[in-house]
Amino acid sequence: MGCGNNSFPDDLEIILDRIESLISHGIKGIGFVSPSHVVPRVASIIRGVRSRGLQLVIVYNTNSYEKIETLKSLDGLIDVYLPDYKYVTPSLSLEYSGAQDYPSVALKAVREMYYQKGSVLLTDDEGVAEKGILLRHLVLPGHADESKKVLQTISEISTGIHISLMSQYHPTANVKEHPVIGRSLYRKEYEEVAEEMERLGFRNGFIQDLESYQSYRPDFSKEHPFE
Repeated sequence: MGCGNNSFPDDLEIILDRIESLISHGIKGIGFVSPSHVVPRVASIIRGVRSRGLQLVIVYNTNSYEKIETLKSLDGLIDVYLPDYKYVTPSLSLEYSGAQDYPSVALKAVREMYYQKGSVLLTDDEGVAEKGILLRHLVLPGHADESKKVLQTISEISTGIHISLMSQYHPTANVKEHPVIGRSLYRKEYEEVAEEMERLGFRNGFIQDLESYQSYRPDFSKEHPFE
């Protein structure tokens, strides 16, 4: 797909035709993953979908390292926000994600998404999200205290926000020798964080089985890593 301004209108019609053809296969939504660098295109696609009268759930999947202006431009276009909130400690964010300002930038982004959607998460009869925000946090090995601080920070926004507390961390080959994150998560670590979520009074928390990493482990050496 071309991204040039001159070619995009033609490409847009191709994209919309493809989306429309997928509806017959039971597709209920469109998910945009880490799309902040192409948000004008995203907005055009969403408006095109709606102009054709297609009833689809629009999902914005983000690591939350977003500009507020970007999110404001999407207000009214996104049905479901799926943001991460990874860290509250700048040095940790710098070490693991190369972005020392992630905690402050992401927190502002989460606040904006929450402002747009509030605490209510609407789902269909199958439990699939249709409207709202679902915040995700991945508990890292050796960093249960950091995860507790993340929850404490989010609780200051609202204890009604829906949170997915993930246990699916699995060390890749690049970090196998790392002294802290070179291993999988211990059950005790995850349970400590889950208990903190309950202690803080979160009303809409989701937890995972500790073995979940076995189901959420794409193999990027394959052409289709998620299959």
